[in-house]
Amino acid sequence: MSWLVSLPCTRDEAEALSGEVPALDALPDAPVVVTREIDEAAARWQLDAYVEAPPSAALIETLRALVPSAKGAAPTVEELPEEDWVTLSQQGLEPVQAGRFFVHTSSHADRVPPDVVPFLIDASQAFGTGGHDTTAGCLSMLDRIARAGAAPRNIADIGTGTGLLAFAALALWPRARAIASDIDPASILVTRDNAAINGVALGRGGGRLALAVAPGTDHPAIRHRAPYDLVVANILAGPLITLAPDIAAATAPGGHAILAGLIARQMEPVLAAYRAQGFRLAGRGGSAEWPCLLLVKRRRYGWRRKERALHRANPSDATFGSW
Repeated sequence: MSWLVSLPCTRDEAEALSGEVPALDALPDAPVVVTREIDEAAARWQLDAYVEAPPSAALIETLRALVPSAKGAAPTVEELPEEDWVTLSQQGLEPVQAGRFFVHTSSHADRVPPDVVPFLIDASQAFGTGGHDTTAGCLSMLDRIARAGAAPRNIADIGTGTGLLAFAALALWPRARAIASDIDPASILVTRDNAAINGVALGRGGGRLALAVAPGTDHPAIRHRAPYDLVVANILAGPLITLAPDIAAATAPGGHAILAGLIARQMEPVLAAYRAQGFRLAGRGGSAEWPCLLLVKRRRYGWRRKERALHRANPSDATFGSW
């Protein structure tokens, strides 16, 4: 038998649990932790911790400390039957079609329609299975600019999560050079595994994906490959604003930037930060609540030294997250 402990949490708390959590690893009954969005309209998330024995008081208190927003909430503790709960959890993730792309888990591998570009992305410790509006919006935007004739030869996916957006870019432009980075080493490991599953070649040359563990663009390989014709950053509004000078410095004149991970009320501060760096808004996609922005770097700015961002995340706005 196994046991499940559930607590409510915020999106920021969920994303903070996407990598290694030393406080959990130190426990004798270390759980497998999964976080998920249970109500998009209300922005409600949930932490689920699976253990093989009845959860100890120490485990429950540790879980409480990881999600301060759940203070006062009683954890749900239930005994589970002998079943493959990982497979069962995958069944709850419905396939997503965005533009020409069809993203599915292993449990829906027999439901791939014809005339699509499929990707198998199982749920993992990394963000970006395609099910959230931010990721689906980026996929649709990539498809949109490809249909409009864009042909980037040098691509960067900053904050790659599962690698999905980098895979999609290489599917659209198979001769391009691409690099995917993430601040979380676990995400890069997940991306490497997903690349093998989906037949994406890793490496440095054209048609191959290079990987880097990096905060934003701060990595020698990312700097060496710059400037980029296309930069994709599906992260949070706060990091997007902070990274505006770095992304501007890494983007070629006339190049595109696709930004997502922000909510509607954060769009103007993000746009202001990028306009100050020489970008203009060229399109908007995604959903009403989770916009996806297409920006173009004005050619007159050219390749220049990065400047300090003029617009910073408001520390009082917890939904901006941290980098």
